[in-house]
Amino acid sequence: MYLSDFAVRPLLAMLFALTAGGVAAAEKFPATAIRMMVGTPAGGTTDVIARLIAQKMSDSLGQPVIVENRPGASGLIAAEGVSKANADGYTILMASSQLATYRALYPATTFDPEKGLVPIGLIATSPYVMVVHPTLAVKTLPELLAYAKANPGAISYAGSTPGTAQHLGWELIKRKTGVDMQYVPYKGTSALMPDLLAGRLQAGIDNVAILTPYIRSGQLRGIAVTSAGKSALLPELPTVAASGVPDFRAFGWFGVFVTGNAPAQVLAALRKSVGTAMALPEIRDKLTGMGADPQGGTGDELRTLLRSEITVWSKVIKDSNITIQ
Repeated sequence: MYLSDFAVRPLLAMLFALTAGGVAAAEKFPATAIRMMVGTPAGGTTDVIARLIAQKMSDSLGQPVIVENRPGASGLIAAEGVSKANADGYTILMASSQLATYRALYPATTFDPEKGLVPIGLIATSPYVMVVHPTLAVKTLPELLAYAKANPGAISYAGSTPGTAQHLGWELIKRKTGVDMQYVPYKGTSALMPDLLAGRLQAGIDNVAILTPYIRSGQLRGIAVTSAGKSALLPELPTVAASGVPDFRAFGWFGVFVTGNAPAQVLAALRKSVGTAMALPEIRDKLTGMGADPQGGTGDELRTLLRSEITVWSKVIKDSNITIQ
């Protein structure tokens, strides 16, 4: 028994239609929930920004984008985990500026953010402000540098945890100016604030939004902002670069990445979703309210920034002989 040609043709057509439909379904992205990994505990700035963006990405993609906190090694564990995930786009990363420091800070790691991750979009940058305790008789950065030169090692300073842009910003200033100041490590901004406010630390660099209330109350004295331009929250303060340290800039930033080698259609969908989120006035307003500067959300912006930051901070870390085991 056999089927005639007239009987086979409809069956072949049906089989082709089913196969084509299956391929199309397989290519649809996303077909299920996406995990957004965050390398910090819940409640921190990176986590808050991740949840803002994840919600809007969920709306535009039609599937949940679920934030998962995986803290450890200043975010390296989460970043490395995403780089090793399946390259299907279902595991993405909300990274902070520390992503640019991992290879230099952790000599044992084989993780390379430029090879293991693909930039999706730059979300925001976050300026920092340099402050001193009011008991220190300086009101400007040049006065602080002059005091440090006249009193080597007398000024103790902090900047969040070791290896952050706040800490490395101080190291860059020291290398550019030749001053001798004493770094005191802490486990985050909240840990150092009591000593800074009490005057046990003479100086600090941290997020503008965090320190502005203390500056306005007179508990701390702002002397310069570390970003390339002035801060909208503290427009009266000059930049570090304009205060005697040419070509200086140090700031936080936040961006979305996905596992390397993700398919082109996946990259396109994720980039469109992030771009849509960053075009929303409510997202930009919330970021501004946190003291962050909203960005355009493009992958090219993020790729350029990451490459520049790796170059700058890897040299500072190497020259300062900073390592974390």
